[in-house]
Amino acid sequence: MTEGTRSRLILGASTVLATFLYSIDSTIVNVALPHIQGTLQATQDQAAWIATAYIVVSAILTPLAGWLGTRFGLRPILITSVIGFTTFSILCGLATSLPQMVVFRSLQGAFGAALLPLSQVALLQEFSRESYARVMPIWATASMVGPIIGPTLGGYLTDSFSWRWAFYVNLPIGVLAWLGFSLSMPKRNRSTHRPFDMTGFVLLSFSIGLVQLMLDRGQGNDWFESPEIVAEAFFASVSLFMFLVHSFTHRHPFVDLQLFRDRNFTLCLLIQGSVGAFMMAPSVLLPSFLQQLQGYTPAQAGALMATRGAAAVFAMLVMGRLSAKIDARYTMLTGVLLGTATLWWMTGFSIDTPATIFAISGLFLGLTMPLVFIPAQLIAFATLPEASRTEAGVLLRLAINIGGSVGISIVVAQLARSMQISSSHLSEFFTPYSTDRWQAIGGTPGPNVVTGTMLGEIGRQALALAYNHDFQMLAAMSLVCIPLILLLRRAGTVTAPADPSDLSH
Repeated sequence: MTEGTRSRLILGASTVLATFLYSIDSTIVNVALPHIQGTLQATQDQAAWIATAYIVVSAILTPLAGWLGTRFGLRPILITSVIGFTTFSILCGLATSLPQMVVFRSLQGAFGAALLPLSQVALLQEFSRESYARVMPIWATASMVGPIIGPTLGGYLTDSFSWRWAFYVNLPIGVLAWLGFSLSMPKRNRSTHRPFDMTGFVLLSFSIGLVQLMLDRGQGNDWFESPEIVAEAFFASVSLFMFLVHSFTHRHPFVDLQLFRDRNFTLCLLIQGSVGAFMMAPSVLLPSFLQQLQGYTPAQAGALMATRGAAAVFAMLVMGRLSAKIDARYTMLTGVLLGTATLWWMTGFSIDTPATIFAISGLFLGLTMPLVFIPAQLIAFATLPEASRTEAGVLLRLAINIGGSVGISIVVAQLARSMQISSSHLSEFFTPYSTDRWQAIGGTPGPNVVTGTMLGEIGRQALALAYNHDFQMLAAMSLVCIPLILLLRRAGTVTAPADPSDLSH
C-alpha cells in the first residue's frame, strides 16, 4: 500500500468519524432532556433551549463554513472544528447550570457547523473520480445513520450511566477524527483573493437563524397566533430580501450567485431540500406512533426503527458500486417513487398494525434516501467549476437541514390540528342521543368508567387518523421531486478532484 493510498484511507475514516460526531449529536440529547431539566432545575421551556441553541447556531454558521474553507483551506478549519466541537461536548457534560449548558451547547453547534459540508468537500478534493463515487456513500451513511441511532444510544447512556455521558461519548470519536485529519490532510496554500462580505453574512445569518427559530418554537407558541412567530417570520423575510438585493449589487457577495447558473446544481439543491423534508419527518413520526399508540418503550421503538438504518447502509454501499453504471436520473426517480409508495402504504397504519409491518416500511424508507441522495450529490458537482465545490457543498448541506426542519415542523403542526378535527368528528357519533351506539358498548353517557374508556379510545383513534393524514401529506410532498428530476441534464460522475490553486480561487 502506497503512502498516498494510506493517507486517503485515513482521511476517509476521519471524515466518517467527523460526520458521525456531528450527526449523532443532533438527536442523542433529545432523550436526555427531561433528566437534564431535573438536574439543572429548569422548566420545560428553558430546557428546550438546549436543543434549540445547537440547531439555530449551527444553521446560522453553516454558510460561513464555505468561505472559511475557501479562505483558509480545509485542513485547519476541519481540525479546529473537531477540537472545538469535542471540547465543548465535554463542557456540556460538566455544566452545572442552565446558562452554562445553553452557552456550551451553542458553541458546540458553532464548531460543528463546518464538519458535514467540509468533510464531503475534503473527500471530493483528495479522491479520484472513481474512488469518490465509492467512498461518498460510506460518508453519507454516517450522516444518515447518526440521527437514527442517536435517540437509542442517548436513552441507553442516560438509563445506564447519566445524561452527561450523552456528551462524554463524543470524546473518543473526536480524538480519533482529529488524529486522522492531522495525519492525512495535506497542507494547502491559503487564499487571500476573496474578501469577506460582512453585510451579506449578517443578513443571511439573521434570516436563517430566525427561520430556524420560528420552525423550532412555532408549534409550542401556536404558530402565527403568537406575536413572536409573526415577528420572526417578518424579519426573516425582510432580511432575506435585503440579502438578495445586496448580493445582486455587490462585487464580491457572501454567496456566489454564479453557482445558480448551473442548472443541475440548482435543481439538485431543490431536490435535496425536498428529500430532506419528506424523508426526515417519518423519523420523528414513527417513534412517537409506536410509543403513544402501541405502548412500545423508547428502546423497543428504536430497535424496530433499526431496519431503516440497516437498509440505508446497504443501499449506500450498493449505490457506490452502481452509480457510475446507471443513469442517475433513473435511480433518483426509482427512489422517489419507492418513497411515495411506502408513505402512501403507511397511511393505512392503525393501533393494531403488527411490528413486522413497521419493520418492512422502515426497510423501504431506508432504501429510498440513498437512491436519491447519492446520485443527486454526484450530479450536483459534476458540472460545477472545481473552485466552487467548497461553497456548493455547504449550500447542499444547508438545503437538507432547512428542508428537514420545514418538513418536521409542518407534520408536527398538522398532527395536532388533524387530531383535533378527527376527535371532534368521532365524538359526533357518541352524543347522548346515540342510544344504539351506547347500548352496543354496554354503557350510558355520564361520569362513569364506560364513558371514560370510550373517550380515551376516541382520542387514540383520532391520533391514529392524524398520523395517517401526515403520512398522506408527506407522500404528496414527495411528488414535487419528480418534475425537478426530469429537468436534470444527463451528467456522469464528478470530474477530476479540485486542484489546490482552483480551490483557493
